Amino acid sequence: MKISRVALDLAKNVIQVHAVDRSGAAVVRKALKRAQLLPFMRDLAPCEVGMEACASAHDWGRKLQAMGHTVHLLPAQYVKPFVIGQKNDANDAAAICAAMTHSGIPRVTVKTVAQQDMQALHRIRSMKMKQRTAIINQTRGLLAEYGIVIAKSPATLRKAIPELLEDADNGLSFDFRQLLSELYDDLVAIDKRVAELTQRIERTVRTSDEGKRLLEIPGIGPLTASALVATVGDARQFKNGRQMAAFLGLVPRQHSSGGKAKLLGIHKRGDSYLRGLLVHGARSVLRTATHKPDERSRWLMNLAARRHRNIATVAQANKNVRIAWAILTREQRYRSN
Repeated sequence: MKISRVALDLAKNVIQVHAVDRSGAAVVRKALKRAQLLPFMRDLAPCEVGMEACASAHDWGRKLQAMGHTVHLLPAQYVKPFVIGQKNDANDAAAICAAMTHSGIPRVTVKTVAQQDMQALHRIRSMKMKQRTAIINQTRGLLAEYGIVIAKSPATLRKAIPELLEDADNGLSFDFRQLLSELYDDLVAIDKRVAELTQRIERTVRTSDEGKRLLEIPGIGPLTASALVATVGDARQFKNGRQMAAFLGLVPRQHSSGGKAKLLGIHKRGDSYLRGLLVHGARSVLRTATHKPDERSRWLMNLAARRHRNIATVAQANKNVRIAWAILTREQRYRSN
């Protein structure tokens, strides 16, 4: 039995295997327990292995690459059209195997452990920031129930809470003061945790050659640079900068037919967290470009005046991604002119 392609439908405990020979005929269709997969793959000669780019796929990809197999990670939305019949694990695995033969489907590069570590740092920091926002909103809402309205600024709230706890004449009961003090302690602890995670990210990116080169691009700071390297992986998987911008959802959505091109807003596919960082960085470039005489600043200001500031912001984010692609693939430094 000569197996040429193996498709794996991943799950937590059971993994569906669909293997075909050189003629495309199915020779293995069975479910394996998690502990059985690596021994099964170790007994096979090096072949092509396909999986959806989902949870645990990068870990399995690294292990299978170490055995000599060629790993293809496929975006799930491109595998779905190949499903024949009802949705189940066996049909999903067969769809992955069929999608592997389609050269037009983009592949996802298997991430290294370091890239996953950095991505985990960003995810934890993002979670902590959401928790901080929730505490701030809840505190403001509870205070409003007692007739105390605080401005939306988080800095204003941080300053106001100690003053409220010290003011004995504001009508707050002892029990609520205790709850408010506990909320304030939670807020201070999360602030400290977010600052620690941010410092870890900044230290890591400033010791990386790729990170140092990306930091030279206007509008890309330590958070954006590290998230870009962790999310994109190997930038050489993209033929050009526009493909990488499309991967991050920064190109127009199309609804074209009959030779008539109709472009809409950006399609917003890809990592929304990284796209948000890029847009925020581009917004800061636009804000500081008003009085700068260089060509890029003039282009940006003309675009903002001609169309809209939001359109100019996304255009700058798109340009930054294209510049980042050139820097990462050609190992060059940023040139301002």
